[in-house]
Amino acid sequence: MTRFTLLGVPVDPLTEAEAVDWVARAITQRRPRLVISVNPERIMHAQRDPAFEAILRNADLALADGAGVVWAARRLGHPPPERVAGVDFVAALAARGAAAGWRFFFLGGGPGVAEAAGRVLSQRYPGFTLAGAHAGSPQPASDAATIDAVRSSGAQLLFLAYGASAEEAWLARNLAASGATVGMGVGGAFDFISGRVRRAPRWMRDLGLEWLYRLSHQPWRWRRMIALPRFVIRVMREGRQSQGPSPSGEG
Repeated sequence: MTRFTLLGVPVDPLTEAEAVDWVARAITQRRPRLVISVNPERIMHAQRDPAFEAILRNADLALADGAGVVWAARRLGHPPPERVAGVDFVAALAARGAAAGWRFFFLGGGPGVAEAAGRVLSQRYPGFTLAGAHAGSPQPASDAATIDAVRSSGAQLLFLAYGASAEEAWLARNLAASGATVGMGVGGAFDFISGRVRRAPRWMRDLGLEWLYRLSHQPWRWRRMIALPRFVIRVMREGRQSQGPSPSGEG
C-alpha cells in the first residue's frame, strides 16, 4: 500500500476487499485504528479547518469514497484501484464480521435508524452481531456516557453517523477510551442500509452521478454540494502546478 495525498489529505489506494483484510488484521492487533472516508466535501473542509486536517492526516486508513476523489487522484497521477463507498464498506465488514464473530456498535443516526440498520444486516448476514446502538451526541459533554455504552458492549468496530468532521473529531478524542479497535464515520450509511433513504441506482453510481441523485431527492444538500466545483478548480490548479512551466522556446 503506497499512500498518497490529495490536496493535503491522505488516500490509501486499496480495493474494498483489501481494506476489509486490513481491518481484519487491525482487529487481531487490538490497537485503536481510525478509518476515514475521503470525499471532496471532507477535503475542502480540511482546507479551512487545520484541526480537522490534522485528524485526517493522522488517520490509520484513508479510503477513496466518492467519484470526485477517484477522478482527482487519476488526474494527478495516483489512480486508485476503485472507489470504496462507505455504505458498501460497512456491508462488506458486516459480511466478514458475521463469519468471524466481530461485534459492532452503531452510534448516532436518527431515532431508531441505527437499530433498523442492524436488523437489516442481521437478516442479510446471519451471525452479524450488533452489540449496541446509541444516539449519543458529538458534543464533548456527552462523551463519558457514550464511551461507557461502547465499552460495556465489548464492540470491536465502532461506526458513527454524526456527519462529516463531527464523526472524525469524536473518534480522535474517544476511540482509545471506547475499547473499540476500529472506528469509522459512516455518514448516511445507516439511512441507506435501513431503507430509510433510497440509494442511487447502480448505473448512476457507476457513472459517478450518485451526488446528483442525492441532490435531486434531498435539495437541502445544495449548500454542501458547493464544495464540488471548488474541489474541481483546486484539482485543476494542482495539476497545472505539478506539470510546471513549459520549456522556454517550446511551440
